[in-house]
Amino acid sequence: MENLSSKLFKTNFVDTFPGDESGDLHPRQTPGVLYSKALPTPVHKPELVGWSTELADSLGIAAPNPDDIQILGGNLVTPTMRPYAACYAGHQFGNWAGQLGDGRAITLGEWQHPTGNTWELQLKGAGPTAYSRRADGRAVLRSSVREYLMSEAMHYLGVPTTRALALVTTGDKVARDMFYDGRPADEPGAIVMRAAPSFLRFGNFEMLASRNEIENLTQLVNYTIDNFYPHIEGDIEFEDKVIRWFGEVVDRTATMVVEWLRVGFVHGVMNTDNMSVLGLTIDYGPYSFLDNYDPDFTPNTTDLPGKRYAFGQQANIAYWNLNRLANALVPLISDTDKLKSQLKSYEDAYWLKYYAMMANKLGLDGINDDEDVKLVAEFERILTAIQPDMTIFYQLLIDLPTEIATEQDVLRHFMSSLYDDPTSEDATQLYTILKTYQSRLSANNCTREDSLLRMRKANPRFILRNYLLHMAIEELQKGENKLFLELQQPLKDPYSSNHDEFFKKR
Repeated sequence: MENLSSKLFKTNFVDTFPGDESGDLHPRQTPGVLYSKALPTPVHKPELVGWSTELADSLGIAAPNPDDIQILGGNLVTPTMRPYAACYAGHQFGNWAGQLGDGRAITLGEWQHPTGNTWELQLKGAGPTAYSRRADGRAVLRSSVREYLMSEAMHYLGVPTTRALALVTTGDKVARDMFYDGRPADEPGAIVMRAAPSFLRFGNFEMLASRNEIENLTQLVNYTIDNFYPHIEGDIEFEDKVIRWFGEVVDRTATMVVEWLRVGFVHGVMNTDNMSVLGLTIDYGPYSFLDNYDPDFTPNTTDLPGKRYAFGQQANIAYWNLNRLANALVPLISDTDKLKSQLKSYEDAYWLKYYAMMANKLGLDGINDDEDVKLVAEFERILTAIQPDMTIFYQLLIDLPTEIATEQDVLRHFMSSLYDDPTSEDATQLYTILKTYQSRLSANNCTREDSLLRMRKANPRFILRNYLLHMAIEELQKGENKLFLELQQPLKDPYSSNHDEFFKKR
């Protein structure tokens, strides 16, 4: 175990690529480089609020000492760190936005894991960079708590995600217009240390392609394959490597989205600059879990007119984003039909993973025929109609008696998941679907115990609901951390019934 302050950091990314080493933090275009040097801006009084002991232990990072806390606050940079902000672009809400980059994230360097793998350690909220545009590069406690807790919650749910190592308050105030009504107010400042094998995004590749920086684009693809997809290496042509790599990005992206749907997660801002080439959930902004089951739900008020990033649109948007990544790779490929073929594989990969996931949620031995596909569709349709609490509904489905005599039996069983009384027609259809479902369960090629085990592993009992986040944030803003600390336990144990004090709908 080593401390952040004594570790010899790796600097593979900045050693590999051209960058702007001027340290100039004025917002500007930076053609020809993949990063710009960005030293964190010191804060008044960094204090540790959260520390992910399990993540730290897995990376070989010792509990923070006073110097480490200064690093977490951006007040100390050790000699082997080379802090930088990455340059990337992206499509936002379907439109090309041009250069974006890390506006409030600063990578300190790469921490070498005891196994030899490296993880990128990044401060979010540590001050301005060349890509901050008109912003201050800071983060408030409210958004930082949300990112810290949700990063870890998603990990323990089994969803591919970046991680959060630490959360510190800064002792400074940050002006934010929380309700976008033209009345900014001071809020407590905070910084999150994020961790991932890499924060590379679709937008890193889009930026280079848009600028026709083909040499840099080629180098970035090689770097990504060498470091994060080494099994693709071998005696094969570069173009074939690119095709195989893109195919794996397609597959990982499908996996990520299906996992979101399994737990009812809505990202809210699926711009291409928020899409990881490692298939990780990245950039936790206006996210939410579903309360009532509503495919049209979006937590992002900016997205409300068109609901582009609504829960039920996420699979389609992932495909759209993969199209943008494919376009960025076209300059490297002579036979674009191979690229198109990998892109088309998304649909098959997605549905294969989706039906496997739904089989587990329903406790089935598989989605084996058209009747099973129809049953899944009927479940989705009735859930959309009655809009129960998604998490609680599936927990009650696990406990559904093997014999249900009447519609009233069904309504009584699922009552605690309902926000509104269903219509008589919907109640009848729910009863009919459940009778069909029970008949299908009886035909399973697995035991009832195996079926229940699948359901318990696929359906979380605890999710980090918005009202819990809101309460924890309000307490922390008052200097209290009781709920923040209490949430750490169910967050790490979301499939058990050991924390049912939090098993409550909105």
